[in-house]
Amino acid sequence: MIIIIKKKGKMKKTIINTIALIMFFTGWLNANEVNIFSARHYDSDVQLYEKFTSKTGIKVNVISGKSSALEKRIAEEGSESKADLYITADAGRLGAFESSLQGGLTNAAIKKAVPSNFRTSKWVGIAKRARIVYFSPERVSGAELAGLTYESLADPKWKGRLVIRASNNIYNQSLVASLIKNNGKGKIAEWSKGMVSNMARSPKGNDRAQILAVAAGEADIAVANTYYLALMLSGKKGAEQQEAAKLVKPFFPNQDGRGTHMNISGAGLVKGAPNKANAIKLVEFLLSEEAQNHIVNNTFEYPMIKSVSPHPLVVNMGLDFKQDLKTKVVNYGKRQADALEVMTAAGWK
Repeated sequence: MIIIIKKKGKMKKTIINTIALIMFFTGWLNANEVNIFSARHYDSDVQLYEKFTSKTGIKVNVISGKSSALEKRIAEEGSESKADLYITADAGRLGAFESSLQGGLTNAAIKKAVPSNFRTSKWVGIAKRARIVYFSPERVSGAELAGLTYESLADPKWKGRLVIRASNNIYNQSLVASLIKNNGKGKIAEWSKGMVSNMARSPKGNDRAQILAVAAGEADIAVANTYYLALMLSGKKGAEQQEAAKLVKPFFPNQDGRGTHMNISGAGLVKGAPNKANAIKLVEFLLSEEAQNHIVNNTFEYPMIKSVSPHPLVVNMGLDFKQDLKTKVVNYGKRQADALEVMTAAGWK
């Protein structure tokens, strides 16, 4: 490394190799990057990171994989981990992984963008999703749906008419965790038994599979996240799924009470993050209007910030529903073990 100093009209070249070596071994030469461990499987996220690099000059390195594998790697590597940000879908997963995360996502820009119930000092939501009920308008009447809540899905009138994913699905675990938070573990233990009794089949497949089951007449109602229906309606999963999606309608539960269950995709700051400042800059960017528009128009999630509108296919599902802003999503991780316990005890496969 050469520093040129101008002194008394003459140029003096000073070679400072020691400083260069110190910079190299302390990682200063790699300071303009950020390392993401991401369990989100969207190609559009990579395009978003490219936009961030173009704006800031900060290189984004992405390690992709399943949440469990990424969490295991970060935990095992410990202080040797190069991970700066852990990005995944579901607050329950972020909450359960908090021991490997650190504080720092608390500046004014982040707090202004993300409502308090969708963040902690260690992780913040970058997009929202609602877990709702889908129904066949041919086989389910308006009277049956009136006042429908998550709690009333266990009512015997739905016996043999319901499809939902397996108990090991994190989206279901977070939904049940929220129910335990609001109703108590004992009541939801009984509720889980009612849910199992009402299932039209043993749980199988992803959320789209539940919607397809209703379209095919295998069940009358299903529980699934909102963006799955929009994805199917978009045609990105083929004409067959697009046509099937037109045969079902969305319903937002608990409108007379706390509101519809909300969850997040979120980013957590990893302990010992070697590029902490850059990681925080990336989170700020993900919460900008540009990034939020990119996210919602590619993944069909709800925006985290108020100034951005969802994709038109999501808008068509209705935006005037009451969201559950009472139940802080941090409870999903705290109650996750209880949720899995009651579902397993009820025979929820």
